[in-house]
Order: sequence, then C-alpha cells, then structure tokens
Amino acid sequence: MTIEKESGKAKYKDLLVELQIQLVKLQRHIISNNHQLLIIFEGRDAAGKDGVIKRITQHLSPRETRVMALGKPNERDKSSWYFQRYTPYLPSTQEMVLMNRSWYNRAGVERVMGFCTDAEYQHFMQSVIPFENMLIDAGIQIVKYYLDISKHEQQRRLEDRRVNPLKQWKVSPIDSVAIQHWDDYSLARNEMLIRSHTKSTPWYIVQADNKKQARLNIIRHMLTVTKCPDRDKRACACDKSIVFPFEDQHLRNGNLNP
Repeated sequence: MTIEKESGKAKYKDLLVELQIQLVKLQRHIISNNHQLLIIFEGRDAAGKDGVIKRITQHLSPRETRVMALGKPNERDKSSWYFQRYTPYLPSTQEMVLMNRSWYNRAGVERVMGFCTDAEYQHFMQSVIPFENMLIDAGIQIVKYYLDISKHEQQRRLEDRRVNPLKQWKVSPIDSVAIQHWDDYSLARNEMLIRSHTKSTPWYIVQADNKKQARLNIIRHMLTVTKCPDRDKRACACDKSIVFPFEDQHLRNGNLNP
C-alpha cells in the first residue's frame, strides 16, 4: 500500500482504529503476563512525539498506561542522582509507560543549550547503558524511538504552533532557537545514537515528516517488537523504510536528516 493511500483521511482512520484494537490486545497480554513495557520517544522539537503517544494511548486502560513528560528540573532534581527523577515513573508489573522525552534530555537539549556541564554529559553517556541494562535485568522491556524530521518540516510545524490557538500550549522558549541550533542538535543526536545504541537497548529511527505514516508504523513496530502472540500479523506489518534500527551508515547515506 502506498503512502498516499495510507495517508488519505478515511483510510488513515480505518487503519488507526485497526491498530488500536491490536494495542488493546497487547495491553491484555502485558497484564495477563505481568510484563513491564517502557517506550521512549525522542526527537527534535515538533517531531510528532505528542501526536503518536496520543494515538497509542487513546483507547488503552488508564490504570495500566502512563505517560511521562517531565518539565524543567527543580533545585532538588539538580542536586540528586541524575536518573533519580525518572525512576518513580518506571513501569510496575502489568504497566506500559510512554516517555515523551526521557533521560536522554541530557544528550540532547541539555547538551546543546548548555544546561549541563561537559563532565555531567560524559558521565551520563558512560552511565546510561549500564542503567538501562539494570532495568532490563529487572524485567522491564525498553523500546527507544528517535523521530527524525527535516529542517523545512520543523520550521513549518513550529510556525504552525505559533499561529494556531489550539497549539499554544506547545510553544516554549526552546522553540525560538531550535532552528538556530539545528546543526548542534544534529551533532548531539549523532553522538547519542552512536554511544547508546546496543543490541540490548537499540534505537529505532522513524522517518517522521509524514505524521500519519509515522504514527501508523510506530504502532505496527511496537506490536512486532513486543511479540504479542494475539496480534494480527498482517495488520502489524511495518514499513521498514519508515521505522528501522539505527546503524552508523545512516549518518552518511541520507536516512537521517543532516
């Protein structure tokens, strides 16, 4: 099926509902087997993280589904172990937690905007994989997505935020300098992906200029990597040109925006 056909309004809604039914099956599987699922969404400002999380959680049980989107750290957060402010939000058994940005803030916004020192950044990059492996050993499945958009598309979406009264809540001081720091964010992204992509905690890249395609294929991919036995395999077939595992070569072959 072509992107144009899947992006048509009626067809998109039909496909989304079909996949949301599969997500309900996934949640039942998580609950009945006492699983713990953590989904991390990273990406530039306006990459579409809010939108995909909304579609994933729309029809799931709020008792076993939580969304974490932390604000600025307070003084206590700044003086504590870096991961400490995130640990209360980790999934318990039977829960799915979706992080709209995560501890990788230190490798992205904090790194680019100078909100952390170089020593703090280096310590984070040395600690993040052991930390995630500890969570995996405790029974938490971690799935990490990086939503990648082009500079032109980010500009268009940020301008839409600025003028659309329904999106004013999304506007932040960081938005105004996001384009100015485009190259800095690219360098930070590249280093983050290279240093924190492992076999046990891989990054999955999402081509996200087309929001509808990104949403559909992230859900399909989620349903595949979580291995829900009751899922409809046909409905969950993911377009591998839209969601794919990170590899170093993607930094050179155009699969990631420069």
